[in-house]
Amino acid sequence: MIGKSFARVVLALTLFAAAGSLAEAREVTHAMGVTEVPDAPERVIILTNEGTEALLHLGVVPVGAAQSWDGNPWYDHLKAQLAETTALGTESAINLELIAALEPDLILGTRVRQEKIYDQLSAIAPTVFTETIGGEWQDNYQFYADTLGLSDKGKADLAAFADKTNRLRDALGDQVNDQISLIRFSPGRTRIYYRNTFAGVILDQIGFKRPPAQDKMEFADQVTKERIPEMAGDRIYYFSEDDDNDEARVNLSEWIEDPLWLSLDAVKAGEAFRVSELFWNTGGGIYCAEIMLDQLAENYGVKL
Repeated sequence: MIGKSFARVVLALTLFAAAGSLAEAREVTHAMGVTEVPDAPERVIILTNEGTEALLHLGVVPVGAAQSWDGNPWYDHLKAQLAETTALGTESAINLELIAALEPDLILGTRVRQEKIYDQLSAIAPTVFTETIGGEWQDNYQFYADTLGLSDKGKADLAAFADKTNRLRDALGDQVNDQISLIRFSPGRTRIYYRNTFAGVILDQIGFKRPPAQDKMEFADQVTKERIPEMAGDRIYYFSEDDDNDEARVNLSEWIEDPLWLSLDAVKAGEAFRVSELFWNTGGGIYCAEIMLDQLAENYGVKL
């Protein structure tokens, strides 16, 4: 239930908006409908990790943001830029009172995480949502840029990322034909990741192939150890919790010491590599994407 202090702040903001002029506003069509947003928002809230990276990359420091999945409260590669930003809880547990107290003039979120609180957010400030997150991160990046009145910069930034993927493809030569397997080991839920994932979309953009069992424009499939043969590929990239907590470490050991895993050709050839879950999965934004390209280049021994 929303507290009295939150309700008072919402009432004050609503009265202020009613008294103000909408002459410098424009309509934005988004996952929840059409919303009028200010032409030059100055106090922006962002409710996804992916979106936080997008805003910072676009040169916009949010007054409040969903905290990083790992970090206290921000990922190390972002914390300097977010020194003055208020952490608002996780993407799935946003603190509405904190948002109201920050008096934002624009709130950016995603339907897949915050649909249930959209009306409450909209009562605070103009709120626009993407449909989802993950493989759609580049479309979302341009959406944020458009919403913030930075369309040209968004296009230029994505063109620069595409150029970097092209340079990596050229540097790889025939190795770009490798079939890349992508696995996430997590306690209670190990998944094979398919093409419609953050890392899967980037692998596609570079030009890598996927093993037949993983060549699906889908997100992922939870698997048991009997399905380890489906993890086969010319190279296997896998990730687990980066902090190596006890539960995650035990779970990972159980999988990568299993006879079926050890029998995979890539494992026997030393072509199975653990990579950062942050940069290949959970971060989900443009900085992580750029770092993922750097890590692939290093792993293949090529220069960008």
